[in-house]
Amino acid sequence: MVDLTLLLAEELPCTWPGHMPYQQKTFNYFAAGGVDEAHMVSPCGDYQTRWLLIDEHTGTHMDAPAHFVPRPGTGLPDEGEAGNVTVENVALSQLIGPAVVIDVAHLLEGATVDGESPVIGRSDVEAFELANGDLQEGDIVLFRSAWDAKHYRSGTEGAHYATNALIHKTGASWPAPVAETMRYLASRGVRCVGTDSPSMGSSHAGREVHIAGLSVGTIFIEALANLSALPVRGSTFVFAPLKVARGTGAPGRAFAFLS
Repeated sequence: MVDLTLLLAEELPCTWPGHMPYQQKTFNYFAAGGVDEAHMVSPCGDYQTRWLLIDEHTGTHMDAPAHFVPRPGTGLPDEGEAGNVTVENVALSQLIGPAVVIDVAHLLEGATVDGESPVIGRSDVEAFELANGDLQEGDIVLFRSAWDAKHYRSGTEGAHYATNALIHKTGASWPAPVAETMRYLASRGVRCVGTDSPSMGSSHAGREVHIAGLSVGTIFIEALANLSALPVRGSTFVFAPLKVARGTGAPGRAFAFLS
C-alpha cells in the first residue's frame, strides 16, 4: 500500500493561497502547563485533544461539482444540476478504481513563463494511450509531475508550491490540463481525475477546466503526494473524504494498493 496524502501542518503550504489558514491548537491538556498555547484542563480526566480550523480544500482533498457549478435557478453563469452534488452525495465507488498514472514532469523542462502553468493537452493523453493502451471506463487518471516532492516544503520555501505562481506571478508553475483535455477524459469514461499539484486548474486560468470536468460530474482529487511510487498501471486508487454536509470539497486520505 502507498500513502498518497500530504501531511497537514501549520508550517506547510497546505492552505490554498487566500483561503482560511489551516490551524491546529491544543484545547485540553493533561495538566496545567506543558504546552505553549492557551488551553483548558478537562474535568473528565487526564488526556489531551486539539482543535482544527480547516478549509474544505486543504491539503489532499476532493473537489465536488458544487465547488464551481452553481445550483439550477440561481441565474449564475454555468448553473446546472451538477451544482446540487456536494461531498456527501458523491458515491464512494467513484473514488475507487484502477489508477492510470500519466507522467507530465517533462512539461516542466526547458523555458517556462513565470506564473503560467504548462498545458497538459489532449495530445499528451493521446500520446500516453498510444504507448500504454487506451483509457477504459472507470479508470482514475492521475497526473504526475512530482510537484509535491519539489515544492511542498515548510517555511518560506513553501511559497513555491502555490503562492508564488498564483499570487505573485513569479517562477515556474505546476502543469495543468485544459478544458479540452478534461472533456476528452470524460469521453473515455473517466469520472475521477487526480493531480500531485495544488490544483487541477492552472495558476493563470483555473476556472475553465473546473467547469469542463465538474459540470459533467467528474470528481477532482488535488494535492496528491508520492505518485512516483505508483506504476503506470496496475494499482488501485482510493480516496476516502470526510463526509461533510453541503461540502464543496473535503480533505481526506488518498492511498493505493499495489498488485
